[in-house]
Amino acid sequence: MSAPQKKAIGRSLLVTSAAVLSSLALTAPVALAAPSPSPTGPSPSASPSVTPPARMSTVGGARLGLAGTQVNLANGVPVLPKDITARSWIVTDAESGDVLAAHNAHWRLPPASTMKMLFADTVLPKFPKAEKHKVLPSDLAGIGAGSSMVGIKENETYTVHDLWLGVFLRSGNDAVHVLSAMNKGVAKTVAEMNEHAEELQALDTHVVSPDGYDAPGQVSSAYDLTLFARSGLQKKDFREYCSTVTAEFPGATTKNKKGKTVRKPFEIRNTNRLLSGDYDISQYQGIAGVKNGNTTNAGATFTGVAERNGRVLLVTVMNPSKEEHNEVYKETAKLFDWGFKAAGKVEPVGELVPPKGAAGSSAQPAPSGQAGGGSGGSGGSDGSGASAKPVTSATAGGGSGGVWTALGVTGGLLVLLAGGAFLVNRRWPLPDLVRRRSSRP
Repeated sequence: MSAPQKKAIGRSLLVTSAAVLSSLALTAPVALAAPSPSPTGPSPSASPSVTPPARMSTVGGARLGLAGTQVNLANGVPVLPKDITARSWIVTDAESGDVLAAHNAHWRLPPASTMKMLFADTVLPKFPKAEKHKVLPSDLAGIGAGSSMVGIKENETYTVHDLWLGVFLRSGNDAVHVLSAMNKGVAKTVAEMNEHAEELQALDTHVVSPDGYDAPGQVSSAYDLTLFARSGLQKKDFREYCSTVTAEFPGATTKNKKGKTVRKPFEIRNTNRLLSGDYDISQYQGIAGVKNGNTTNAGATFTGVAERNGRVLLVTVMNPSKEEHNEVYKETAKLFDWGFKAAGKVEPVGELVPPKGAAGSSAQPAPSGQAGGGSGGSGGSDGSGASAKPVTSATAGGGSGGVWTALGVTGGLLVLLAGGAFLVNRRWPLPDLVRRRSSRP
């Protein structure tokens, strides 16, 4: 087979539906779980090394296994921003899978709450939105000190929809633990997350805690986090949750002055500052999610997806060294700006691999001895229908009471097949990609 034929086959993905992908992940043998950091490699320490390992995984392309910045600069290609301080980052075309540029893409580092993307991609398909669950004290056991919380109360009842809003908007570790309890426990959930990571060929990842809280040996990479986001964004509910800016969350049940039982909701706001904005940063044009994180050991981490002029990009940034407020979002915005200018001009340095079930092939595990190694330190996870018509660029729309308007849908070419799967030529579409929405009960 010629090289062009191989490339064409690699670009043509048979992607199973979200439900099928989920079932594949859940039935994968435990022996195939994503490899944990090598016992012969460096032991997890209180802080990961400031120097990337000499040898990293080459999943997605040989250049992605090299330390330092990988980009093909040529005439007409804009120069990368010079003030990017993150230990690791990657800029990719979300639909074609092309890696436009990367820096230490396979460096295994603590992921913080960006790990919740894998949690959601694994668990979200299991429970209907309207299903209700009364929280038991045991559901909230084992939450790490200083964790970000949405405010779930024992003996109160929540819908699955409520819980996922808590996960995506407030990065609530309490919501993660309740959903894990519904999924028959944290241990089972962690095992399924590792199996799903293996199915997605995210071989830099080893899950210890489903919420991303710092734990010995818990690692991922900018490359893998991007795979999680890309897979999650195939699911309509995932897209909706990660693009929601504000929502009402059920409060505690109390009695009013007349002795009547009431349960007043309170507003929660997405801690993704490229989506919700902040005093020193504006909403990013075309942003549609995905997930942020921040822990003592991981520093600030973020994966975002944005669309502009029909082009959908994913950017992941891990642990900027510059200690400025919202720095992870500022660096992400700069890389998005570069990516939109460079897309269609820059020659890719690698690609995002498809899931095993879609590709019919498997990636090779990362070399041993490269774990960044998380530690069990203090610090919360973070405080903080398809359409062929592309989304038009949008800016945030405001309304009374913090209501944001959902703008547009996107897709790319999508051919539905009778067998519950779809064939994508060179593209993995993100149908119904939405931006800046509010959720009201």
